[in-house]
Amino acid sequence: MDGSSRKEKEDSNFTNISLVDDTAVDAENQVELEEKTRLINQVLELQHTLEDLSARVDAVKEENLKLKSENQVLGQYIENLMSASSVFQTTDTKSKRK
Repeated sequence: MDGSSRKEKEDSNFTNISLVDDTAVDAENQVELEEKTRLINQVLELQHTLEDLSARVDAVKEENLKLKSENQVLGQYIENLMSASSVFQTTDTKSKRK
C-alpha cells in the first residue's frame, strides 16, 4: 500500500504540475489575446479618427475655395468702386498747373 500511495502521490504531483503549466499557458494566451484585442481596438479607433480628419480636411478645402471665390468677388467689387470714385483717381498734375 505504501508503494501504491506513493505512486498516486507522484501521479497527482505530475498532474498538478501539468495543470499549473496549462494554467500558465492559458494565462499567457489570455494576456496575449487581450493585448491583440486592445491593439485591434486601438487600430480601429485610429482608422475612425483618420476618416474623421480626412472628412474635416475635405470640408476645410471646400470652405477655403468658397472663401477664395468670395474674396475675388469682393476684391473686384472694391476695385470697381475705387475706379468709379474720384477720391481714388490718379491726379493729373499737368492739368492742375494750367
